[in-house]
Amino acid sequence: MMRSALGLKLFATYLVVIIVGIAVLVGSASLIAPRQFQRRIHGLGPGGWGPGRGLGPPATTLEHLYRSGLSSALLISGLAALLAAGVLSLYVSRRIVRPVQALAAATRRIAEGHYGERVPSHGRDEIGALADSFNAMAEALEQTETRRRALVADVAHELRTPLSGIKGYMEALTDGVLPADPEVFNRIATDVDRLQRLTADLEELSRLDAGIVVLTRRRMAPAALIRTVIERLQPQAEGKGLTIDVDVAASLPDVEVDADRIQQVLINVIGNAIQYTPAPGHIAVSARATGNVVQVDVTDTGIGIAPEHLPHVFERFFRVERSRTRAGGGSGLGLTIARYLVEAHGGRIWASSPGPGRGSTFSFTLPIAR
Repeated sequence: MMRSALGLKLFATYLVVIIVGIAVLVGSASLIAPRQFQRRIHGLGPGGWGPGRGLGPPATTLEHLYRSGLSSALLISGLAALLAAGVLSLYVSRRIVRPVQALAAATRRIAEGHYGERVPSHGRDEIGALADSFNAMAEALEQTETRRRALVADVAHELRTPLSGIKGYMEALTDGVLPADPEVFNRIATDVDRLQRLTADLEELSRLDAGIVVLTRRRMAPAALIRTVIERLQPQAEGKGLTIDVDVAASLPDVEVDADRIQQVLINVIGNAIQYTPAPGHIAVSARATGNVVQVDVTDTGIGIAPEHLPHVFERFFRVERSRTRAGGGSGLGLTIARYLVEAHGGRIWASSPGPGRGSTFSFTLPIAR
């Protein structure tokens, strides 16, 4: 129906122009023709018609006068009909062209970087759909530009914090305020490690954005992948006063994945749960087969996520609490990298939460190996 809306509108417009033209023609002719005929009759004068006046018999003369008057009436009526049809066509064409011109002007504004540009949407035809699509595109571009600016600001902030710490320590060591002992050097090394993690994650994210990461896939048991990561993160969780429960059946079907990349996903997701779950807390890791995929769920009793924040948790440097510092040492890119890696395997990843203070669940799927 949407495809033919504009065509029907144009057809109806042409039909209206034709009808108006015919109506004006017929109406004008019916009004003008009798007057033209009477004018020619009166023009004969008092002598009437006859051979002596150069005219034929009365019937022939009347026919001649009728045709002459009708021709004049049709000529005048045709000009009136043409004028009426032209005015109506000009009005209709302007109504159709005006939104297209507005779209062209808005497109130029968008190209100049004014992403807040929008166009009014009129009707439900193709032009209205085009206006809606343009506004959706402009909204997406505006959000992308906003995220880009936020990314630049966040990268600057993430770099400034450890660099400021390193500079402070070096100035203190130079001035003799701090002693040159292992503890001070360990603090500097911690900030350096943080910078290295950030640059490594940015480099990884750049490769994922460009799609140049090659996956080495092989059949793997989901239980083996998950338990390997749990063994690695268990000391970190216990050191924070958290418990981790694993509910993964060994009978789950194999998945065809790049083991190192999926372990990186698990480390990022479970590490995120550890970072944002206060003690005493609990983390549950489970997996189950649903249809042609294996779904992994990581549920925690942590700070939770507000509904308005759920769509943004996988964006770069997104923080549920903007004032929260990265005391855990994360780069803020872990979940973004996890999303790219899961999608590169043909799966999807999402988050859910009952609300702030009520924990959250991060889930992702991986296709079952054929």
